[in-house]
Amino acid sequence: MVSPKKSLGQHFLHDKNIAQKIVDHLIARTGNVLEVGPGTGVLTGFLNKKNFQDYKVIEIDRESVEYLQKTFPELNEKILAADFLRTDIQNLFQGSFSVIGNFPYNISSQILFKILDVHEQVDEVVGMFQKEVAERIVSPPGSKKYGILSVLVQAFFNARLLFTVNESVFYPPPRVKSAVIKLERIEGKMLPCEKKLFFDLVKTAFNQRRKTLKNALHKFEFAQNDKITELLSRRAEQLSVTDFEYMCTIVQQVK
Repeated sequence: MVSPKKSLGQHFLHDKNIAQKIVDHLIARTGNVLEVGPGTGVLTGFLNKKNFQDYKVIEIDRESVEYLQKTFPELNEKILAADFLRTDIQNLFQGSFSVIGNFPYNISSQILFKILDVHEQVDEVVGMFQKEVAERIVSPPGSKKYGILSVLVQAFFNARLLFTVNESVFYPPPRVKSAVIKLERIEGKMLPCEKKLFFDLVKTAFNQRRKTLKNALHKFEFAQNDKITELLSRRAEQLSVTDFEYMCTIVQQVK
């Protein structure tokens, strides 16, 4: 059996009913699926039965890789022993793909940012997160939990929390509650401004979330109009994704 490693944030799901429930939420319309951090393969067993067109798993832990190779010998060429965060996932499949996984909580936000880098290719994401992070991702404007991840993810994906998961179904049990969320790409969604500028604007706005945007976004230059004046009088958590997109287009006009 694989020993869970604290340094990798490993908490292995052992409840097969929950594993089946997670997998059942994956549509995988293109048949291309990437599983991130399979660990001991509790999701892998169900995903492998689906006969996807192209199914790959990516795992950084050598002990887990060896276990998966022995348990699923038919997948050997599809098991990538690599660090997801350092892998060029853009070229793993022909066309778009789906992502699924019980994501290590210590890098779950980084995993999402990596997915956002290639959002045009990712049809959907079904993932296990720390409950607090999951709630942050799906939070609407006005909520205290609404933040950088909420805006950046919801700019490209419809996000919803599917169900929460108790600590007891993991080994070792984490000290936090968990939740599974689903992201579905908004078809044809294009930002009305540069992606890099949009990300910078949103991150800067929330880095000083207690300030009004007029003060938090002082490094950006805005062409003034009544709508911009009104938006700048608010705080970051009061703006919708559309509001941030509008502000981004105004900044871009000035550049």
